[in-house]
Amino acid sequence: MSDSPVGVVGDPAVADRLREAGVPVTTGTVDSVPTTERVVTVGEPAVRAVAAAATDPLVVPVAAGRGVRSVSRDDVATAVAGLDEAVTEHHPLFEVSVAGEDVGTVVFDVTAVTAEAARISEYAVETTSDSVGRFRADGVTLATPAGSPGYARRIGGPVIAPAESVGVVAPIAPFQVNPDHWVVSLDGLSVSVERDEATVALYADGDEVTTVACGETARLQQSGALRVAVLEASCSRFH
Repeated sequence: MSDSPVGVVGDPAVADRLREAGVPVTTGTVDSVPTTERVVTVGEPAVRAVAAAATDPLVVPVAAGRGVRSVSRDDVATAVAGLDEAVTEHHPLFEVSVAGEDVGTVVFDVTAVTAEAARISEYAVETTSDSVGRFRADGVTLATPAGSPGYARRIGGPVIAPAESVGVVAPIAPFQVNPDHWVVSLDGLSVSVERDEATVALYADGDEVTTVACGETARLQQSGALRVAVLEASCSRFH
C-alpha cells in the first residue's frame, strides 16, 4: 500500500481505526474534503461531498449503500490495505439545472414530487432525441447506477451496474395500472411539469434544492465520474 495519507470523511472513529492499523490519515469533513489521492467516505453524505469537491480521488465507500459497493466499518482497515489491488468502477456524476439555473451535483438520484400529500401532477420525460414518457403520478425519480438499488428499486426500478450516462427513470405512484420503468441515458435527460395543479419539489440526493413550476424543466448533464475502489470486502450491489 502507498505510504501517502488516506483522507477520511464522515466518521472520526473510522479515522482512529485506520491510525490504529498504522495507516497515515488526513481527516476532513463534508465541508472541507481532503485533497489526498485516496479518500474513505463514511455514509452517503460523505460520498456526495467528495463528488462535489471535484478532487478526483479513488474513493473507498463505507456504509454508504449497495450502489457504490460499500465496505463495512469492521472491514475498513483491510480494504485500505488492499487498495493497490482494487478494481476501479467509474460512476457518472450529473449537474442538475432548473430553468437553466444550476441547483446541484447528483451522485445517486433526482426526484421530482408533489409537495402536498394526496396530490398528483403530470410529468414528461425526454432524452436529447426521444420522448420517454408522459404520465400522471405523485412524482418521478431519475436514478444513476449508484442510486438504482435505493429508492428507485423500492418503487419498481431495476438495479443496474455502472455505465457511462445510463440510469433509471421510475414514476412514483403513477395513475395507471401497469406503469413502465425505463433504462436510458441520463446525459441531457429532462423532466418537465405539465399540469399546474400542485407544487412540485425537486430533490437532489435526498435534499430539497428547489421547486419546479408548471412548464419548467429540470435537466441532467453529465459532469464527470466518481472513481470507486471495489475490493474483496465490498458488498454486492445486487443483494
